[in-house]
Amino acid sequence: MEKRSWAEPYKIKMVELIKMTTKEERQAAIIEAGYNTFLLKSEDVYIDLLTDSGVGAMSDRQWAGIMMGDEAYAGSRNFYHLRDAVESHYSYRFTVPTHQGRGAENILSQLLIKEGDYLPGNMYFTTTRLHQELAGGTFVDIIIDEAHDPNSTHPFKGNVDFIKLDNLVNEVGADKIPYVCIATCVNMAGGQPISLASLRELRKWCDKHGILIVHDMTRVAENAYFIQQREEGYRSKTVKEIVSEICELTDAATMSSKKDAMVNIGGFLAMNDARLYEQACELVVVYEGLHTYGGMAGRDMEALAIGITESVQDDHMQARVGQIEYLWDRLESAGVPLVKPCGGHAVFLDARAMLPHLPQNQFPAQALAAALYVESGIRAMERGVVSAGRDKNTGQNRLPKLELVRLTIPRRVYTQAHMDVTAESVIRVMKHADEVKGLRFTYEPRMLRFFQGRFEECLAGTE
Repeated sequence: MEKRSWAEPYKIKMVELIKMTTKEERQAAIIEAGYNTFLLKSEDVYIDLLTDSGVGAMSDRQWAGIMMGDEAYAGSRNFYHLRDAVESHYSYRFTVPTHQGRGAENILSQLLIKEGDYLPGNMYFTTTRLHQELAGGTFVDIIIDEAHDPNSTHPFKGNVDFIKLDNLVNEVGADKIPYVCIATCVNMAGGQPISLASLRELRKWCDKHGILIVHDMTRVAENAYFIQQREEGYRSKTVKEIVSEICELTDAATMSSKKDAMVNIGGFLAMNDARLYEQACELVVVYEGLHTYGGMAGRDMEALAIGITESVQDDHMQARVGQIEYLWDRLESAGVPLVKPCGGHAVFLDARAMLPHLPQNQFPAQALAAALYVESGIRAMERGVVSAGRDKNTGQNRLPKLELVRLTIPRRVYTQAHMDVTAESVIRVMKHADEVKGLRFTYEPRMLRFFQGRFEECLAGTE
């Protein structure tokens, strides 16, 4: 069948002007930022691919919803619109708004985790694991081995390895495992999806052992799209139908709405258990706000309710993932080492393959992200040893097999021309990769060091 071109299912009403800087200006900026792209000023960035969180373009309907904000302290009508949208599209009966996803992670961790518990998951996420550890738990990776191999073309690298799960139960006992945390479109694996077949098998496993499934549903619609395209029997299903089927297999969920739902701020904790909901409502008052706003303004809850509806539309998701596939194809055809296959929300560069002269303790992904910015003004982010942090028991750097630079595509923001510029810039950096120097910390925060850590270039012959 002839492959046909597609266009974005929207037209542009307003633009934000951006500026281009000189290479000398960018060199000065990255030094001032301590070689950490998080510490760059946004005005010094040309194409911002740092994250897809809170940086998407809202629709005219969402902006109209902003003007319909009911800012009552208690019982805002926008909360009820949000609650109904969550139940209608995601199936969860109860919703607790939070200021963003990590607020939901904090509350859930305090409610379900006790000292000495183990929390299996299909690869860690930074804030999730930290909240689990602060609550006294220990994260255990139960993702399939293919997820740690950037060259594996397994279509569902987010799947669960049930041998690893069985081994954990045999070692610590089911009573030490309050829940299994399942991310849809696993960020740290390269935006890789989990199949419905794997999730259904996990549901049976958890029912057998009396263990909950908690869903990190930040990018559930993207995962549903990959199921539609890759999993047998789902081509005739809509993204909306598949999203609901995914959620129905889980017990509770944390959501950073700043991704899929295309809002600037917001999140929620959702569940089906009435008692857990009551406990969450008690705790949200301590950390976020009343249970009917939870750290969000009424206007933002309204924009979120509308964004949920827009996020599960098939034409939106085809364009969303299609833009990422376009960039991935351009880079792959040029021989750039990438995480395979193409995932959702970002293209992930294999920094260890691009910078083989740098040992992992010189933070090759951090160095590559800094080099890309100096070359082009494009801001990306590290997802490797810096993000992995230090082992809480040994104090040593965790050394993940994946040392990646994430080119994260905001939703409905950039054009294909921006993707072309990005591809050409990465290719130029690759051609001069041997000139990229390793880095070392000059300031290392105790927690989530990738956000605020500072670095300097290593001198020749040093680590």
